[in-house]
Amino acid sequence: MGNATLTPADLETLAKWDTPTICNGLEILSAEYRVKSFTVENMRCFDPSLKPIVGYARTAMIRAMAPSKDSPEEAREMRARYYETIAADPAPSISVIQDVDSTPGFGAFWGEVNTAIHKGLGCLGVVTNGSFRDIDACAPGFQLLGGKVAPSHAWVHLVSIECEVNVFGMTVKPNDIIHADQHGAVVVPEDCVKKLPGAIDLMERREAVILGVARAPGFNVEILKKAMADSAEIH
Repeated sequence: MGNATLTPADLETLAKWDTPTICNGLEILSAEYRVKSFTVENMRCFDPSLKPIVGYARTAMIRAMAPSKDSPEEAREMRARYYETIAADPAPSISVIQDVDSTPGFGAFWGEVNTAIHKGLGCLGVVTNGSFRDIDACAPGFQLLGGKVAPSHAWVHLVSIECEVNVFGMTVKPNDIIHADQHGAVVVPEDCVKKLPGAIDLMERREAVILGVARAPGFNVEILKKAMADSAEIH
């Protein structure tokens, strides 16, 4: 379950900033976040115009290059249990799916049907190293961040749900808090959610000193040096 002290408003507040800004804020809170908990590969974004999504991870693994070894009944049961996790509290949810095929994205799990189902169940979007398709028919407002666009669903099927996954270097556990936009995604530790607005405010005040002079007439290296020193004194 999610942290009982967090509210939907706390998560919505973080959606005011893009994912790089969230990463910057996390770096101010702890240097360890400079090298962990974010995607590190180029991703395809379905709709860059959408605002950032912030929600609780629902995790799964898929394959598509060969048929499932489960019976049709077992496969349907796993799919149903997966959808139950998408609709469960804490909300809102974000699907985080690792494609474990040797060629990730060989078959697309995401398209017209699954985006409609997930959006209808309260899911904000997906972060995956797999593929998506039906780009003209996917649910409006549902964000897809994937490894590629592909035409077929092949033999795509779930192989595990509610598990730890790794998507492009970002390790995610069920119900981790995810912030994602066209740049990629990052895991936001629960204890950082309420601290991030203050950290981002500090970062923006420091940056404003440098940006102000950099964008002004007469800017030179000596002015930059002074601005950098002034910026470092802001706490």
